[in-house]
Amino acid sequence: MTNITGMHHIAIQAKDYRATIKFYESLGLTMFHSWTLPEFNIEYAALLRIPGTSSFVEIFDKGANVAAQGRRAQDGETPVAGALLHFSFTVKDATAAYHEAIAAGAASCVPPSVLFLGEPPMTVYNSLVYGLDGEVIEFIETLPG
Repeated sequence: MTNITGMHHIAIQAKDYRATIKFYESLGLTMFHSWTLPEFNIEYAALLRIPGTSSFVEIFDKGANVAAQGRRAQDGETPVAGALLHFSFTVKDATAAYHEAIAAGAASCVPPSVLFLGEPPMTVYNSLVYGLDGEVIEFIETLPG
């Protein structure tokens, strides 16, 4: 038996806090709460809600001293890969989500495509982008059959 009831949030340390907030709002997330926490050098932090859920993307300013895995990428450096590989949003239309993210400033990672996965057989339609801070965002649409 598990005590886990869902996914609460994914946290991102933004290179440009305001641009990152605007990027996720352009994907449809909405501001839920913001705060500062000087004892952790957090000047700006916010939770953006995924509409219709109790799940969030948490955004911290670039100087915040928060728990993180791996090493932060320096300006102009390719993000350092760690154990956390990407996060995924379920979407109604993976192609539309991909193009919306690109229009909002994301870079292409994997264009929209169909995948046939495992047992029992599952067909998914997905796409991936690099967010403004180097985070890998997957958009996944489950297809019938």
